[in-house]
Amino acid sequence: LSAEPVVIEDGERIAQMVVAHHEQVSWQEVEILDETERGAGGFGHTGR
Repeated sequence: LSAEPVVIEDGERIAQMVVAHHEQVSWQEVEILDETERGAGGFGHTGR
């Protein structure tokens, strides 16, 4: 970014694009979360 003119030559790469699929989610609010095997070890537990 500057005040100087820039010359872009034919075939020169000047941009990049990432194409990614985005999911739409719907939230369901609950009073209490069910116990799961994944959460059994507590916060930070790796399961090993």
